[in-house]
Amino acid sequence: MKKLLPMTLLTIAATTATAGAQSLSGVELGLTGGYAGGLSGEFFVHAPNVAGPVGIKAGVAYSRGNNGLNDSAPYSPGLLGNTYTVADAKRDGLITSEGTTSTVGSLDATYGLGEVTPGVDATLYGGGRYGMFNATESSGSNTTTYSSNAFGIGAGVMVSYALTGGLSLVGDLGVDQYFRSNTITINDGQGNVDRLSAGQAGYSDLDARVVRPGTVFKARIGLKTTF
Repeated sequence: MKKLLPMTLLTIAATTATAGAQSLSGVELGLTGGYAGGLSGEFFVHAPNVAGPVGIKAGVAYSRGNNGLNDSAPYSPGLLGNTYTVADAKRDGLITSEGTTSTVGSLDATYGLGEVTPGVDATLYGGGRYGMFNATESSGSNTTTYSSNAFGIGAGVMVSYALTGGLSLVGDLGVDQYFRSNTITINDGQGNVDRLSAGQAGYSDLDARVVRPGTVFKARIGLKTTF
């Protein structure tokens, strides 16, 4: 998070500066909320028409979900011949809660389609993603966090409807694909931190246990203002 936000802010500043090199008018700031692997919100800045209909969009999104563990994964490797699963542990109260959080930075090229119907315009976008993902597993008062980072790509369409002045209603539909990292960091909540990489003992079981994003569909709605 400490590295992502400064990078994103620099990107946003660069985006705005690029647009400002041509004109300060037309830069959009937006805030949307909805679903992307869980409840999700995104802040974005968009400089359209940097080169004809092509623009640049940068954003930061945060999501929270309820499913952090794979129910079919073994709860403890070797226990009862691996027939005792995470689902069994939940049923027996050994796991009392679970969840996921993610913070994703995005940088997209955009292509404005213009007004597709009176008052409504559409913009296509596609580009790179960098996500920081956490899955949590709680047993009583103790919570273990499994963390991983991943690069990805994404694409989608934003549709906006002018409300008044520079304010518009905006909808965002898209899909992101993340390339799973080969490292998982485990924090047991008691000051012990470990890191497992592919090929190390226990990694395959942990990889099967922890939910990490692959393909993520997103649908958000919100507001944007144009300067």
